[in-house]
Amino acid sequence: METRPKMIYLPDTMTNWPWPRTINPHFEAVKIEADAWFHSFKALDAEILEAFDKCGAENLRVGCEMMDIQLFVDEVTDRSTAAGANGIVDIVIDALHNPHKIRPEGEHIIGEMMRQCSARAIQTMSMTCQRRFIDVFTTYLRSVAVEAIDREQKHYRSIDENFKHRRETSGVLVWFVLCRMEMDLPDEVFYHPAIVDMVECAADLVTVENDMLSWNREQASGNDHNSLITVVMLELGLEIGSAMGWAAAYHTKLKKRFIDGLAKIPSWGPSTDILVKEYLDGLGNWVRASNVWSFDIQRYFGTMSAEIQQTRFVPLLPRAHCKASIRGDEDHTDSRHSQ
Repeated sequence: METRPKMIYLPDTMTNWPWPRTINPHFEAVKIEADAWFHSFKALDAEILEAFDKCGAENLRVGCEMMDIQLFVDEVTDRSTAAGANGIVDIVIDALHNPHKIRPEGEHIIGEMMRQCSARAIQTMSMTCQRRFIDVFTTYLRSVAVEAIDREQKHYRSIDENFKHRRETSGVLVWFVLCRMEMDLPDEVFYHPAIVDMVECAADLVTVENDMLSWNREQASGNDHNSLITVVMLELGLEIGSAMGWAAAYHTKLKKRFIDGLAKIPSWGPSTDILVKEYLDGLGNWVRASNVWSFDIQRYFGTMSAEIQQTRFVPLLPRAHCKASIRGDEDHTDSRHSQ
């Protein structure tokens, strides 16, 4: 008979990360605007609206709305069949690419949400950011449809495959594009191997940290097929404590790779180098923001977030195909990362 521990220890991986937490100075004003926009869609499921009421906003309005859209996509597709998820993805992609097209009557409300968000976003982004954003967001959406198939077929990927797949399904690459949405980085800079390596490294840092913190909630709901922790346990034959240790050690390697990579960035001239530094700082900040967000909200740890952040011990939830939370709270889904 399987013996499950009563507690999980979460290694503290971010203690020495060079990018400290910072709060966007426009937080208060943007939060009011973005929350009002999200709640204006009265046809939204009441349970989802209640969940989003638990979150905070620390980014400009486009970023806030885009985070709402992304997490709404995740919530809706997580509850859907593979066919249903693919239908949602098709709607969102069409609205993303056609922000001035009137949405069909009777369509899922997410189409109009994406249309409004996309129309507002293109007024803020540089032309190069618009192109990259549409490309990477489309890739993210298609990967969500694939993830739904994996979930339905209970398909588990290898560790290497999981990292590649999670860069897309997590949506983090979307946010790396939006880090400096007003910036016009030339393609020869943005797609330079040294920059691409930094992006992939930062994405993997977010994946490892997120999957360590979210695993308990996901395994309790039977939705952990895409979690790095579960994949490590299966592929390497480890129990949860050792899998967390493996993830923490890999996270340390990734941090070193990212820091060392900063010294390997070529120069493209003073004006471009300033933009590159701002962009790379955005990546570093996002790694910090993802960690902070996970403890600021109740999505993963319920009302015990502050306590768990301090003690690093999490009560192991029973594995059941139902919603679960740390202290009997309803399952909270929150939008918008802290910066």
